[in-house]
Amino acid sequence: MDETRDLGIALSGGGHRATAFALGGCSTQIADMPGVGLPAGAPERPKEAGGYLPVHDLPPERDEQAIKPAELAKIQSELTAARDRQATASTPAKPAKK
Repeated sequence: MDETRDLGIALSGGGHRATAFALGGCSTQIADMPGVGLPAGAPERPKEAGGYLPVHDLPPERDEQAIKPAELAKIQSELTAARDRQATASTPAKPAKK
């Protein structure tokens, strides 16, 4: 009798899972029911689904450059100097000979 009870408990857990999955598929319909899903102050949902976002629309070309060439050269030289400083700082010092 103990074995059938254990089997029943094991199957009941599976039943709960199946019910949860089945109700999960209906959640959007349940949320649309009046008085169930939407709180009192929520705005109404649009009747038609929105269109796709304009992914392929590119912004217009710039009239002027984002960074002037002189500023770009200065930034590049600063980055190069910082890289060189870090390269020399990261190399271990050679031990002094006795």
